[in-house]
Amino acid sequence: MSEQAINYVDVPHQLKSGDSVFPRVVLNDGSLQTLDECAAWIEQNKAALEAELKESGAILFRGFPLNSAETFDEFSNAFGYPNFTYKESLSNAVRINFTERVFTANEAPKHVEIFLHHEMAQTPISPSKVFFFCKTAADEGGATPICRSDLLFAELKAQQPALAQDFINKGLKYTTHMPSENDVNSGQGRSWKSTLSVESQAEAEAKLKELGYSWEWTEDGGLRATTPVLPAVVKLENGKEVFYNQLIAAFMGWKGVRENPSSAITFGDGSAIPVEGLQLATDLAKDYTFDLPWQDGDVALVDNYMSMHGRRSYSGERKREVLVALAMD
Repeated sequence: MSEQAINYVDVPHQLKSGDSVFPRVVLNDGSLQTLDECAAWIEQNKAALEAELKESGAILFRGFPLNSAETFDEFSNAFGYPNFTYKESLSNAVRINFTERVFTANEAPKHVEIFLHHEMAQTPISPSKVFFFCKTAADEGGATPICRSDLLFAELKAQQPALAQDFINKGLKYTTHMPSENDVNSGQGRSWKSTLSVESQAEAEAKLKELGYSWEWTEDGGLRATTPVLPAVVKLENGKEVFYNQLIAAFMGWKGVRENPSSAITFGDGSAIPVEGLQLATDLAKDYTFDLPWQDGDVALVDNYMSMHGRRSYSGERKREVLVALAMD
């Protein structure tokens, strides 16, 4: 790759909306053979890549010389974004750190599907960008679906304008249960001590109060916590409205929520979200979703405001290893 060159290629099933392509795919033609060369190339092309990311919502980098958590750390760090560590997040998924920047994607068992969501949108603190790195792809399945949240909300607004306005005006509240100890067999098994970075119930309550949560302790030593009002829709600088939340993941994947949505998700005023509205958002998302077909060494840079992501279930003997780094800029 010569200086300033970005080698965009097409892959099957990309989505096109106006002038944008989702996701954009950048192929290394073989001229970038070291991490130092990659870092220099990123620096030279950062403005153009960022402009493309804002328009598209996701960029897949293929054929770059990455094969480990450490090389992924260097590649993602070359973009110069401030690190958003998992430890400082309020996500209740169990993760394992490899470096300060790099950790595993959701450690839920391989038969479990992780449904579409914006990273940590169910908490008051969320990253602006998500880097994914495929160290090893699964034998079968295991794609990372990504969904254009602005296109989804535009269609939802066209079909159900009153519901869309309720999402804009009322916002959302989420209620989650955090166990007393990490449960690695659950997609939401991070303990309250780890989630809140505390050691005692008193410290947990002080942290929750500071963040505006309400809570109750359960008989098994767990914690049921409800967020302050969080946005369901965010308006970006470019005027686009994005469906910035975890409603689909909660409705489709959280235990017991499909049967009783209000147990975990309500409008910000505490009123129930119509089940048919949750189902409509879930169904519409399929039209704006692209499954990232992982190959070993791939990196995806996802704008966490523009694009939701998830994880397809997978099978086979080969261990699927997809690592993550978060950024806040």
